Amino acid sequence: MKEYILLIDTTDDKGLVYNISKVLFANHLNIEQNSEYVDPETKKFFMRTVITGDVKKTILLKELQEVLPANSTIKLNEKQNKDVVILATKESHVLGDLLIRYFDGDLNANIKAVIANHEHLGDLVEKFGIPFYCVSAEGLNREEHEAKLIEKIQEFEPELIVLAKYMRILTPNFVKTFPKKVLNIHHSFLPAFIGANPYKQAYERGVKIIGATAHYVTDDLDEGPIIAQDVVRVDHTYSWQQMRNAGRNVEKVVLYNAFQLLLDDKVFVHKNKTVVL
Repeated sequence: MKEYILLIDTTDDKGLVYNISKVLFANHLNIEQNSEYVDPETKKFFMRTVITGDVKKTILLKELQEVLPANSTIKLNEKQNKDVVILATKESHVLGDLLIRYFDGDLNANIKAVIANHEHLGDLVEKFGIPFYCVSAEGLNREEHEAKLIEKIQEFEPELIVLAKYMRILTPNFVKTFPKKVLNIHHSFLPAFIGANPYKQAYERGVKIIGATAHYVTDDLDEGPIIAQDVVRVDHTYSWQQMRNAGRNVEKVVLYNAFQLLLDDKVFVHKNKTVVL
């Protein structure tokens, strides 16, 4: 029997859960899992429900809309693997980790392609039987290169785009083309340590915690809604190279965790933050 994920974002009100459950019951649908949250400041209600049964999508959405406030957002997704495109540059640690997890069946995704602006990672990707494409930026300005990149991505109609250490700044046009579809990972030293070698800067300052942040990409560089974060502790015995290795490890874990949350439809965007259910 097929499973569906029902996502509801609306103004909080009395009887919401009752009214939603009543509609599901009337349509002979079973609730397998349910999570809810109400933001205490904005009085916004969020609900993620896994349901099974013979879903008649048009009828169900219409009946839910009738019992919910007028400003409600309702989404109903069949529980299945999402089509994904990964963007990369030269660094292999994050991409390699995702490819191994994908090979092992740990990702609810169909990786349609890896696209990079350099050829360096082509051999790695092709070992996993995934198409690799290089869209070089050589001789092109940012807009020209991005136009070619967008054209290549759109061939695969991805539901999600993952930046696996893709080291180019994306323009507002890219963000607008793929709204709430782009996931990024970066170390959590920003904005304190900016530049080519943040780990050496952190070492020189005696940093004791190294972290990583996975977030949606928006027009504000590295400031989109945060989906997942984590840290590891370091001390004075670490060289800057060891700090970098610790940072790479936490980046891999955080990106995987955030990616899986998006694949499982567990993330709501609320203003400039996320609600994870």
